Amino acid sequence: MLRGAGRIAGAVLVAAVAVTGCEVTTGTGTGGGDAGPEPQGEAGSALAAVGTLTVKGRAPKTGYSRERFGSAWADTDSNSCDTRDDILKRDLEGVRYSGGGDCKVVSGTLAPDPYSGKDVSFTRGRSQVDIDHLVALSDAWQKGAFQWEPGKRIALANDPLNLLAVGATPNRSKGDGDTATWLPPNKKYRCAYVAGQVAVKKKYGLWVTAAERDAMKKVLGGCPDQKLPTGGNSTAAPPRFHAR
Repeated sequence: MLRGAGRIAGAVLVAAVAVTGCEVTTGTGTGGGDAGPEPQGEAGSALAAVGTLTVKGRAPKTGYSRERFGSAWADTDSNSCDTRDDILKRDLEGVRYSGGGDCKVVSGTLAPDPYSGKDVSFTRGRSQVDIDHLVALSDAWQKGAFQWEPGKRIALANDPLNLLAVGATPNRSKGDGDTATWLPPNKKYRCAYVAGQVAVKKKYGLWVTAAERDAMKKVLGGCPDQKLPTGGNSTAAPPRFHAR
């Protein structure tokens, strides 16, 4: 009798599969089902690029100083303007220059500050605008830059791909944090921010910690089509550059 009941139940199950076209599981797993593969992102996306980064532990900060990355700010593109002014010209609106030239920026507006989402005025000498290294130099030092030749460190410190004009207040709360420890308060900018960090680390061969990689994937998983930024300077500084 029990064997007959089993055959009937089996026939009902087969019929259900035939009608619905769905796979029926036996329920012998964890009970929660398969959450599916972790999103990897399309080719050319920042999310896909995260998977190409080397994952290692953070090295000691021993030996780090800002001077290890050259003087601030070097003119690595030999345009007779220092890198700070180059980035201010790129990121500010309503830029005004000193002395009638087009190099030394004296005022402008960051509209908006990507980190806070608010407009911030720039006036030389009493600025509320900083030039941030997306990948902080101290973080870079602990994740591979301590092994580099000086020219490569100078290139990183002055690469437009790694630089952004931002409001001073949120930037100074960042310190040398990575994606695992700090994100911009402006949530709308987080995808672009993390994509920028991924791009810099990939370009220069810097590694990430496991926690950092996971944080990058979490942010970019919400915007899997976010493109990986490209461009900037060569990873090697020119043989001659002007420090200003």
